[in-house]
Amino acid sequence: MTTRKSVIRAGIGGWTYEPWRGLFYPNGLPQARELAFASRAVTSIEVNGTFYRTQTPATFAKWRDETPDGFVFSVKAPRAAVMKRVLAEAGPSVERFAASGLGELGEKLGPILWQFAPTKKFDPDDMAAFLALLPRKAGGRPLRHALEVRHESFRTPAFTDLAAKAGAAIVFADSDDYPLIEESTADFVYMRLMRARADEETGYTPGEIEAWRKRAEGWAARGLDVFVYFINGAKERAPAAAQAFLAPSMPHQHQPG
Repeated sequence: MTTRKSVIRAGIGGWTYEPWRGLFYPNGLPQARELAFASRAVTSIEVNGTFYRTQTPATFAKWRDETPDGFVFSVKAPRAAVMKRVLAEAGPSVERFAASGLGELGEKLGPILWQFAPTKKFDPDDMAAFLALLPRKAGGRPLRHALEVRHESFRTPAFTDLAAKAGAAIVFADSDDYPLIEESTADFVYMRLMRARADEETGYTPGEIEAWRKRAEGWAARGLDVFVYFINGAKERAPAAAQAFLAPSMPHQHQPG
């Protein structure tokens, strides 16, 4: 019996960002080609647009066709689902999102990110009801779910137990503002690294990036897939940070400049 090898992917949030033009994207690159370029420089992108508006099956198919084999998107769930005061009432929003055409991404569909408001406090009954609403499949493909909680009240074994029971990952957040919860509760790890600095060419120092890589390799050695996103902080540095993280495995990647 062959054991599936764990995969480490790294990337950025979105691909449309004006300061990247001329820094990450070559001067003169048409905006319509930015996804094609970015998806060959990193191995995953976290889609932000799905948080703000419903996409169409044709849009998901277009993204699928513009990106190379082996590339994976994570998709941020809509704010209509995660910003409700009572999460248990999010059913209709969750169902609309699940039916919006996610399955068109095919093998390029990675985790779904559920990002909760910083003001949302942990309510065990409400969170359990919400987790029960999460779709299991899209287009016949099993779905993975990552939970980004932003209030200190979630730093409790009760939440960790709920996430593990649902098979959902708790986002590992390197942040000045949000709690760091390190427990593994799924068959993958979802990292959002948010302390990039403008005075560092790669956002984080080479030593810091190497430390993140070693941490990811440790999780992979335990059989977990790992998704690493350099996001927020000095966002203009995010592509360089992701490329530096990936450098040992992508020797022919695009370079900023």
